[in-house]
Amino acid sequence: MLPSKRPVVLLSAALLLTSLTACANSPNSKNLEQSLAADPQLQENPVTIGQPVTDTNPQQNQPQVELPGDFPSEIPRYPNASLKEVTQQDGSQLTRWNSGDPTNIVQSFYQKEFQNNNWQIVSQPTAEESSLVARQNDLQVTVNIRPAPTNVATPAPNQTPATTEFTITYTRNSSATATATPTPSPSPEVATNPTISPETVPSTNTEAQVFADINNAPKELRSYITDLAQLGVLTPNPAAKTNTSTTSNEFAPNNLISRRDYASWLVATNNRMYANNPAKQIRLANSSSQPAFQDVPPTHPDFGAIQGLAEAGLIPSPLSGDSTAVLFRPGAPLTREQMMLWKVPLDTRQTLPNASVEAVKQTWGFQDAGKIDPKALRAILADHQNADVSNIRRVFGFTTLFQPKKPVTRAEAAATLWYFGTQGEGVSAKEALQLKPQSN
Repeated sequence: MLPSKRPVVLLSAALLLTSLTACANSPNSKNLEQSLAADPQLQENPVTIGQPVTDTNPQQNQPQVELPGDFPSEIPRYPNASLKEVTQQDGSQLTRWNSGDPTNIVQSFYQKEFQNNNWQIVSQPTAEESSLVARQNDLQVTVNIRPAPTNVATPAPNQTPATTEFTITYTRNSSATATATPTPSPSPEVATNPTISPETVPSTNTEAQVFADINNAPKELRSYITDLAQLGVLTPNPAAKTNTSTTSNEFAPNNLISRRDYASWLVATNNRMYANNPAKQIRLANSSSQPAFQDVPPTHPDFGAIQGLAEAGLIPSPLSGDSTAVLFRPGAPLTREQMMLWKVPLDTRQTLPNASVEAVKQTWGFQDAGKIDPKALRAILADHQNADVSNIRRVFGFTTLFQPKKPVTRAEAAATLWYFGTQGEGVSAKEALQLKPQSN
């Protein structure tokens, strides 16, 4: 039988108790006690398992920066960028943006957008200068792209760190605000009147114009410009206003025409041609009309003409069932296919024929018929039926390339407006000069 171990256990316990009692007041005992004590911060602020801890220093919410009300819709906006600042300097508006994408991606986006939308590239970025400068009619834009500084504050957990910072500086030529019609602006009392006022009636009180640079136009188009100038339906080149001489009146026939200018000319010329036939006139929209386009408010100088064309169904808009045409882009250059799409319906005054790429190719012989917007195919096919008075033949002569996306010059745009109607039943600007408008 094994000897009992109980006496040995009792002896060991007694020795341990004696050792602890002997060192109770020693420094080592106090250190041991403190190491085993509970954390006083946890005693005062106990944490419940499974519940989030509130951040005692929450990040301050930054106020949301908004674009200025006059920010041009023509300027492309990088989709993966956030607006950080809006300032004004030296008569120009400056907007500052951040993006999580690399600088070369942002730069490539703006280069392609400017090229695809017919901007004139004034200067390209270089190794020494990162600015991209582009111009479209009266609008000049400078995009300066650089890597985001590394000493910026740490972004919030739900934000992507900015790797690129860029600024967009834009300025407009003040002369672009000149209206296309010589009628004075209504007084504030008249403008706030919701009833239809006399301003909705197309005006035929036009004065002859004399342009000093018509000889700069192609010789085939000079007579058309001269006749239309006599009708008083054209407007001077907006850039000519920047000259120090206030007496010069330049037409700039070889400059590109904007969509807003052509819309204004189209309405003014049509109504002047049919001054004695109100049934064929286009009614100008009233300022109380609900805008058809987001970028042409009632305060826009050409709202009456642009909105009037939309309400008449002569240009694509949500009113005509085109839900994608929410922007008119008034400052963008007019293209050949757009010019035909707007003008031909005022020649035929009836439903345009069905058309296909093959039909246009067979009638006109255009090698690039496949590049024409399907919306414009019908107008181009209908224009062929006008034979020698067709717009395409009058403006471009004989050609097997239509170049539908090519911007139109002011001289070319004027030439399309010299004649309204079909072959054998129409009116030219020269004939309209002999008409005496009926008095109201």
